[in-house]
Amino acid sequence: MNRLIAFLRQHYLADTSPEAKQLRNAIYNVTMLQPANLSLYKLALQHSSASEATNANERLEFLGDAVLSLIVAEYLYKKYPLQTEGFLTEIRSRIVNRASLNELAQKIGLDKLLHYDSRFLDKRGLKTAYGNALEAFIGAVYLDQGYERCHKFVVDRLLHIYVDLEAIVLTDNNYKSKILAWAQKNRKAVRFELVKEKRINGHKEFVVQLFIEEVIGGKGWGKNKKEAEQMAAQDAWARLPQ
Repeated sequence: MNRLIAFLRQHYLADTSPEAKQLRNAIYNVTMLQPANLSLYKLALQHSSASEATNANERLEFLGDAVLSLIVAEYLYKKYPLQTEGFLTEIRSRIVNRASLNELAQKIGLDKLLHYDSRFLDKRGLKTAYGNALEAFIGAVYLDQGYERCHKFVVDRLLHIYVDLEAIVLTDNNYKSKILAWAQKNRKAVRFELVKEKRINGHKEFVVQLFIEEVIGGKGWGKNKKEAEQMAAQDAWARLPQ
């Protein structure tokens, strides 16, 4: 019965406007799946800054974040059967962190589909909006197609194509450890300071500054304090003479 309803929606009750057709084609090109409920994807691509946004994508983002985390966790659990929980957690965090999702969203073209008002978003806010839209898009795929098809989309169309897992495993991305080791070697005093904790469109954002000898050496932000510290350390590391 559910398949019959989906079929009727897609072929008889669906929006047949040129805009809807263009969006359907774009979704298919990204997912290789025919959308049944186009309104879910429209919502996923609706940022709260858009003037027509009576509804925005935050709730779908919340769902997609959980679905993506589960799929990536399951994928890594099966791919690395001999690795520890700590290893799996670290690799998953590198795949689904804010910077990675922002970049991935642009690689699959979601930045060109997202509805937003640039007057209310700076460059950093816009990149974050792309990553949030990707999570919302995954939430839409999950609700529209079910877990198995969503799992296949994430693994086959995102992880296998755009994520270099071997490079992630071999690269040391723990910039906080690098900075602390550098500071110890060079006898420099380093500290992290949480300078702001705010809510943006219902989501928490942490802003952290890294001080080297009481001079600001880097700044970072993230969904939690740990992520913000890592970004601040990465920012500082990029400024140090190599």
